[in-house]
Amino acid sequence: MSFMEIKDLRVHYPIRGGFFNTIVDHVHAVDGINMEFEKGKTYGLVGESGCGKSTTGKAIIGLEKITSGKIFYEGQDVTNQRRQRNSAYNRDIQMIFQDAHSSLNPRKRVQDILAEPIRNFLKLSDLEERRKINELLAIVGMPEDAKYKYPHEFSGGQKQRIGIARAIATNPKLIIADEPVSALDLSVQAQVLNFLKDIQDEFGLSYLFISHDLGVVKHMCDEISIMYKGRFVESGTKKDIYQAPEHIYTKRLLSAIPNIEPASRAVRKVERINVEKSYQVENHRYFDANGRVYDLQAISDTHKVAKTDSLEGGI
Repeated sequence: MSFMEIKDLRVHYPIRGGFFNTIVDHVHAVDGINMEFEKGKTYGLVGESGCGKSTTGKAIIGLEKITSGKIFYEGQDVTNQRRQRNSAYNRDIQMIFQDAHSSLNPRKRVQDILAEPIRNFLKLSDLEERRKINELLAIVGMPEDAKYKYPHEFSGGQKQRIGIARAIATNPKLIIADEPVSALDLSVQAQVLNFLKDIQDEFGLSYLFISHDLGVVKHMCDEISIMYKGRFVESGTKKDIYQAPEHIYTKRLLSAIPNIEPASRAVRKVERINVEKSYQVENHRYFDANGRVYDLQAISDTHKVAKTDSLEGGI
């Protein structure tokens, strides 16, 4: 059973112009999406840059103003509580940011960075707080003396671990991970992803994993939503998306995954060319006259795809 539900979430940014700087149009960064979160599951949000992935995550946690829509947490409407500093929602929903360096205050030592959410929500004694900080550093594989250092004294991977430690400090139920490994080299990526999985198994966390790396998403996620122009084009289990994609945009993304096998290079090239041709020729079957993605329709118990009523089974 889901503990959190998002209904018809929209985030529109005004475009101003003219002599009086009036609103002349809107950018539909997020345009009517629905999601549900269950305990212990990882949900992937995939799409190209600028499709609205990060805006969705920031809107959920309260860093972006919602134009319309509702967020329900534990059966309660918390849409207007997201920005309340000491609310239970803010304690239980945390975020790991894409740029670990800029998300850490350069003027604070690690112990003060980790102590901030503890002081805001847990109200521990000084001794309990120090123990908690040491526990958090141990969970992410950092030595105890790291708490006396400043962020600039760590590598990129270590900074991301500190960001993870801060995110789990309040024992949250959902962590929004906004491309947490995109700026790291491959070996460090693997370490951070394994940390995230280990922590999930230990504490029963749920993740909203935002990424454009389909390989990482396949490794991490149970359910995946593909986003384009602020809307979901396809949503389903990992098996649905990777083995039976229906939307032409999903097929286009999957065909772009690099393959190092020389034997299949020619076949993959032909596949990419065919998918690109289909995308150009049959574009009207997946998008309306204004380029807007159609509403999602269920094609199985777990699989939804944005299509017209006349579209049956893709190409």
